[in-house]
Amino acid sequence: MQTQPVQRPKQPSAAQHVKFVRLLWRPQSRLHARAVDVALMLLAGLDAVLNFPPPRDWTFWVSLAAAAALPLRRRLPRTVLLLTLPGLFAGRALIAAMVAVYTVARTTRPVWQKTVAVLLVVVGDFIPWPISLFAKATASDILQWLIYAVLLGTGPAWLGLLTKTRRDLSERVAELAASRDQLAASRDQERALHEQAIVAKERARIAREMHDVVSHQAGLIAVQAGALEVTTKDPDVRKVAGTVRGLAVATLEELRSMILVLRAAGAGPTELAPQPRLADLPGLVATSEVDVSLRIDGADGRTLPEPVERAAYRTVQEALTNVRKHAPGALTSVTVQVGEDALQVSVRNGTPNVEAPQLVLPGGNHGIVGLRERATLLGGTLTAAPRSDGGFDVLLSVPLGSAGR
Repeated sequence: MQTQPVQRPKQPSAAQHVKFVRLLWRPQSRLHARAVDVALMLLAGLDAVLNFPPPRDWTFWVSLAAAAALPLRRRLPRTVLLLTLPGLFAGRALIAAMVAVYTVARTTRPVWQKTVAVLLVVVGDFIPWPISLFAKATASDILQWLIYAVLLGTGPAWLGLLTKTRRDLSERVAELAASRDQLAASRDQERALHEQAIVAKERARIAREMHDVVSHQAGLIAVQAGALEVTTKDPDVRKVAGTVRGLAVATLEELRSMILVLRAAGAGPTELAPQPRLADLPGLVATSEVDVSLRIDGADGRTLPEPVERAAYRTVQEALTNVRKHAPGALTSVTVQVGEDALQVSVRNGTPNVEAPQLVLPGGNHGIVGLRERATLLGGTLTAAPRSDGGFDVLLSVPLGSAGR
């Protein structure tokens, strides 16, 4: 026979402990406090009635007055204690005096005041009324009176101190829980600031590398192309040199914009300026050194979202660069169709010309991946695939309403 393992009960969390303690020791409502005071007053009055059967003298009335003072014990604890002492000394108002000393003990009064309150109750309960009863009492009776008086005086006081201690502990637990939450929030904030500092440091390093390496090389290309454009006598060479210089200058401008963005980490959003749009496509096609035709339909007089136009421009730019690198001399067509709800871009190139010179250009195979990610962020799609006849197609589709969301 197999025995089932004993499952330990799920332990409550620290937050649940704090919630339970707050619920258990939360300040009583005014209605509940009034009900408790009335119940204690009636109990003390019943104590006086039972201890003083008819005929009753003045000791009964001072005991009854001690009970009637109990509803004031929360606002005037020491005053109520003094009002209960005549009934305790002259009569038998024990319950009223015990409630009064309990109330004094649970307050924040100095310790000596609480000690005096306990001594007054002990003495008031120990000394009989009338005092002449001492002469008739034996030593055993006096010892019993003293023990009962000490118990009746110190017992409620200890209970009041325990109540005060429990209340202080619950408040301290609540404070510690709040401090823990604040500490956790501070740690999260510190962690976030540390992560931001790391990101800012890395962006600064990338900006520095771009400035020191890429910008330097592009600047040299622009300078050398400008010098060649000025010194050469061949018109074709001068035209090519001018094109190279223009491309190098445009690259430097974009690099400077990117460096500004990277160095502005934590300073809020920074836009790239100027941003290429559909109106810049003819200039891009003209300087691409690719046999390409451009057609733009549906864009006249329309204002399109800037991210959409930027995605279209970058797609055409990357596609033409790939044509120069992988299919030199291929006939290429660029078609941009702006519809009611979406923008379509199609870049199609034929087979490369075997007689065209091959360009050895560096590449990391990240261009299409970046374009596809850009399209996905805009809610669109990008496909790039070869055709069976040896050509290659790049198709972009972006909804016009996605960029504004």
